[in-house]
Amino acid sequence: MDLKKILAVSGRPGLYQLIAQSPRGIISESLIDGKRVTLFSHERISTLEEISIFTLESDMNLKDVLRILFEKLEGKPAISHKASANELRTFMEEMVPNYDTERVYNSDIQKLVNWYNMLLEKNLIDNEPDDEEEVQEVENQEEKPVAKEEVKAEKKPKTQAKTTATKATTKSPAAKASKSTTSAAPKPTQRKTSPRAK
Repeated sequence: MDLKKILAVSGRPGLYQLIAQSPRGIISESLIDGKRVTLFSHERISTLEEISIFTLESDMNLKDVLRILFEKLEGKPAISHKASANELRTFMEEMVPNYDTERVYNSDIQKLVNWYNMLLEKNLIDNEPDDEEEVQEVENQEEKPVAKEEVKAEKKPKTQAKTTATKATTKSPAAKASKSTTSAAPKPTQRKTSPRAK
């Protein structure tokens, strides 16, 4: 599911699909009636990839929320976005039990439900990973054996260093012989002068 080209525009109903960019603005197509409109730079435009939902743990990407709805509803439409506030809240608790009830308003749930049904009708929603997610997963799998090789390569210099240190501390036979010769040399004798010689 790729939502990079699906746009939400503040003050405009529904969603828009990016068609092209022009000097005047963004040429898009409404998912409601299929009409093409130009979105201007002064408008607040967001792709659905950039939107997230507040939860008790952390923010959840809208894409992940839509996948949850798709799986739990088995690919079927959700309730109407015109349902009562209690019905919308109950629906949200069933779909995303850990959503933040204080920071997610009724209007947010209305948008979520409306967007889900709209994307589902246009066959723009599924639970399949998009191209970037597949590439990321492949890269993560390829990085694992490389990391093991690096660890093995780091261990070799340590063994060599230990061997070198052991060799350096071993005394050569020549050094031992020199020491024994020095210790075997006789000490000079000192003669005591007798007082009687005077």
